[in-house]
Amino acid sequence: MVDGPSRAGSRSMLYAVGFEREDFKKSQVGIASTWSMVTPCNMHINKLADESLKGVDAAGGKGVVFNTITVSDGISMGTEGMKYSLASREVIADSIETVVGCEGLDGIVAIGGCDKNMPGCMIALARLNRPAVFVYGGTIKAGCMGGKDVDIVTVYEAVGQESAGAISNDELEAVSEVAIPGAGSCGGMYTANTMACAIEALGMSLPNSSAQAAVSNDKLMDCFDAGVAVVNLLDKNIRPRDIMTRKAFENAITLVTALGGSTNAVLHLLAMASSMGVKLSIDDFTKIGKKVPVLADLKPSGQHMMEKLVEIGGTLPLMKMLLNKGLLHGDCLTVTGRTLKQNLAKVKASYPKGQTVIRPFSNPIKPEGHLTILYGNLAPTGAVAKISGKEGDFFKGIARPFNSEEAAMKAILSGRIKKGDVIVIRMEGPKGGPGMREMLGPTAAIMGRGLGKDVALITDGRFSGGSHGFVVGHVTPEAFLGGPLAIVENGDKISVDTVKRKMTLHVTKKEMALRSKKWKQPKPRYRRGVLAKYAKLVNCASQGAVTDEDL
Repeated sequence: MVDGPSRAGSRSMLYAVGFEREDFKKSQVGIASTWSMVTPCNMHINKLADESLKGVDAAGGKGVVFNTITVSDGISMGTEGMKYSLASREVIADSIETVVGCEGLDGIVAIGGCDKNMPGCMIALARLNRPAVFVYGGTIKAGCMGGKDVDIVTVYEAVGQESAGAISNDELEAVSEVAIPGAGSCGGMYTANTMACAIEALGMSLPNSSAQAAVSNDKLMDCFDAGVAVVNLLDKNIRPRDIMTRKAFENAITLVTALGGSTNAVLHLLAMASSMGVKLSIDDFTKIGKKVPVLADLKPSGQHMMEKLVEIGGTLPLMKMLLNKGLLHGDCLTVTGRTLKQNLAKVKASYPKGQTVIRPFSNPIKPEGHLTILYGNLAPTGAVAKISGKEGDFFKGIARPFNSEEAAMKAILSGRIKKGDVIVIRMEGPKGGPGMREMLGPTAAIMGRGLGKDVALITDGRFSGGSHGFVVGHVTPEAFLGGPLAIVENGDKISVDTVKRKMTLHVTKKEMALRSKKWKQPKPRYRRGVLAKYAKLVNCASQGAVTDEDL
């Protein structure tokens, strides 16, 4: 613990919370817990934090548990509350930095379970640069209905089915009751599981931490071992800046690509790299994607849940496969104190025979990466699409613009969206929303109404890891700042070419200039509070939507 001017006073405060005289000779490790009962993703993390505390103490350190917030995307999705979701990433990072910095803690174990608290934890660890380990709270088990696996995305797609008359309201309620059976993060290769895998490949989690069930002995042991590991890092003075290098971020992108991970990985890895001072850009996803195939047949575009990957051995055999192909940097240091290659030395580069979760390189789901960075006159500074190969690679249609998610959702559910339409949802960017909401509601409703192959959706907002279909998000510059999305009119023709990586508004330059000249920026939607501060500070999505760059 960092010395202060009133050492006796600080000892008195710590005696009161359970310290003994010998504890003051030990390294103090903060256990940053994101426990909360507002979401099943985090409802068990208090127990995981207790295990990490035991690990720290057993290794000769002194653990101190503290909390930070979390929010639930699944509960707030499609509401005004969802605007707080991405902003919460910054609040979490700020709060962990504040506690560790104020209390002078020597090391950190951060435990996250849901989408934003994971990169939020990582941003804090990068800023603090004290020996640290991240622990993933673990994936949820699938729900079951009619003998089939169901999850939260099943529910959102059922909303579209119910609006189309394909199922009854009672059937919708029935699937809602069984989709989430207990603790853990959403069970496909959605954002939480994507980011857990990315952080492991980055070297900041223990091996296979990303591929464990939330409620399992393996996860409890992972948490205990993380407590031991951080004391080892303190002894060796290994810090995040030694681990989170440019090559480590390339490893993270590689694993995310092979797994067919969420578009949110682009946003979060850019933000984490920014906090680390590592130069990373959206174009790096294109460069790596040209070399790395999609090998995992996981939801939302595939057939399997994350728990199936856990059952066959998790991420380690896949990482060994990638390493053997020269697609991972094996010399990157990790939180074990060893390199990635050393961690994988005894791992077999294969899965059990007959499994269908991870394909061989000779038969990939997609020969190149699925995270497609698009440019063009609709996205001069970039946009992000997730193209699994099932959507086709080209779409041209008629623009149907909406200035909010709610307006678009009403049009979809009422049947006003038809085959050949390109839904444009704008004013949902980091500043314009503010908060860059996820469009899971609209994309799931499109799927539920049977329009998945017949319409496209583009937005300056973003997507849940559960979204799939011909969808493009993170369009920059965002509409609130006068980006081209702001001047799209009903009836315009728009094309998206994922092979040429181009998104085009088929309007003349002269007409676009005239429309831009007439356009006026709307007033900010929030003038005080968290969202107002966020809107004022946040940069664009193509730079990670961070709030502390070069302040």
